[in-house]
Amino acid sequence: MFTGSIVALVTPMDEKGNVCRSSLKKLIDYHVASGTSAIVSVGTTGESATLSHDEHGDVVLMTLELADGRIPVIAGTGANATSEAISLTKRFENSGVVGCLTVTPYYNRPTQEGLYQHFKAIAGSTDLPQMLYNVPSRTGCDMLPETVGRLAKIKNIIGIKEATGNLTRVNQIKELVEDDFILVSGDDASALDFMQLGGHGVISVTANVAAREMAEVCKLAANGQYAQARVINERLMPLHNKLFVEPNPIPVKWACRELGLVATDTLRLPMTPLTEASRPVIISALKHAGLL
Repeated sequence: MFTGSIVALVTPMDEKGNVCRSSLKKLIDYHVASGTSAIVSVGTTGESATLSHDEHGDVVLMTLELADGRIPVIAGTGANATSEAISLTKRFENSGVVGCLTVTPYYNRPTQEGLYQHFKAIAGSTDLPQMLYNVPSRTGCDMLPETVGRLAKIKNIIGIKEATGNLTRVNQIKELVEDDFILVSGDDASALDFMQLGGHGVISVTANVAAREMAEVCKLAANGQYAQARVINERLMPLHNKLFVEPNPIPVKWACRELGLVATDTLRLPMTPLTEASRPVIISALKHAGLL
């Protein structure tokens, strides 16, 4: 449930910016049918930064309800205050989530010792499995392999979503952790290479619109069939790149609407709709992938 193609699910909203239950159900049904391994609910792609604390919890619980045991749900529980991350984590105890994905604190730019103490405190507050999330391009904070190695010794810290796109991190981390520590990519464009180097899957933005294809890439990679996986991945490569032509999740939400997976591409300020200039770029990538 923490390997393969895990979708970093968008949070669908109606025209007024309220969470759209019917579109959320449609998305979940799509991922169940497409073979997605698990859903990350209200991660950073799910607009955790613009949902209130209460809304954040409500969306995760709604996702659990609508999934109805058909697909594992991982709760996004990151915050730049350790106390808030602990509060979110504790809300999901005994809820049915299979674990938590916790991003490094943004803006604060803590030291490596601060990162260690942050994640240690969160893990110590719960029995839920914890997956670290390193994405310095968005947080301004890079958790180094040595810190990951220290944290991996904590029993319920089970893996990391490594989204630097730096493939040398795979071996650097693997040398410092036990064999059962899970490494998943957070960078779609390099995810297949990441898996070929020993990673276990990807927490994917692309999977929002190409769920079946991403699941197949991961399945082939897990079986060592990298040549076949690359054929599919090459079709998806424009999507991997162009879904970031504007800040995530602006393009992927628009693409979901274009494919009829959600009713609207509404985002909350300060995120704004996809510009007219970027729309043909996304359409071209969807066509290249065979999705339009």
